Amino acid sequence: MTLRIRVLGAAAGGGFPQWNANNEACRRARAGDPSARPATQCSLAVSSDGERWALLNASPDLRQQIEATPDLQPRSGLRDSPIRAVALTNGDVDAIAGLLSLRERQPLSIFSTARVLAILTANPIFEVLARDLVERHRLLLEEPTPLRERGGAPLGLSVEAFSVPGKVPLYLEAAEAALDTRRLGEETIGLRISDEGGRHVFFIPSCAAMTAELSRRLQGAELVFFDGTLWRDDEMIREGSGAKTGRRMGHISASGPEGAIAAFAPLKVGRKVFIHVNNSNPLLLADSPERTEAAAAGWEVAFDGMEVRL
Repeated sequence: MTLRIRVLGAAAGGGFPQWNANNEACRRARAGDPSARPATQCSLAVSSDGERWALLNASPDLRQQIEATPDLQPRSGLRDSPIRAVALTNGDVDAIAGLLSLRERQPLSIFSTARVLAILTANPIFEVLARDLVERHRLLLEEPTPLRERGGAPLGLSVEAFSVPGKVPLYLEAAEAALDTRRLGEETIGLRISDEGGRHVFFIPSCAAMTAELSRRLQGAELVFFDGTLWRDDEMIREGSGAKTGRRMGHISASGPEGAIAAFAPLKVGRKVFIHVNNSNPLLLADSPERTEAAAAGWEVAFDGMEVRL
């Protein structure tokens, strides 16, 4: 058996080009520049048998992603889907909004922390995922959990959730007594997905900082998809498209002495792939000096349709 990983979407919230963004990179993408490849919002699909799939986050672009991915399309009968489960890393809009596209009374299992399950429960719009068909399962931190489809059939995959530095979703910030973008809890998690043969992949699309514990966890990993939102911490401020630093938004920068490239340098990871890349990040441009620098450090940049088999 082979562990298959498919990138459904490589971009951060808003996609690339973002609907209201008019920076040079987005203009190049709209013009069809081959070095500015468009990307939908971040999500992966994983499978141990190539027949039944689990999603890692459900992006707002999920319907488009399914139509671009034959493996995820109906195969028999009037209603059918190879998508059997969804695991969520946080409650941000770009991680959960796609659940609403899975509302057509299709059996499904959702896996997430108690914190994110509470967010879904608090918003009645998610009740369109009928509970008699869509099961909700709590992920406990640091505890491997078998992924199962509705009814209990195992998918041959196990997921382990672990806390990474992050923050509450933007739409909940006003309700929090204090905003700490390096808090550890259930708001922002990474996932280690493994198959029955022990092959594994890490998915960490949001992370505010590298910690000693996270470094130890990733040491020697086969494959890591990691937060590539911004190239530099003040990127959006410099561009004029935002007033927040990357750290304030809960994202580590790719470059710099405290960035992801420097943090991963000693970890001996087999393959390192930036994902959740914002439209302001020059990593999205294949001809940029930043892409060249990242490649020289052993990094790849995810793209829609990218597939890895372990």
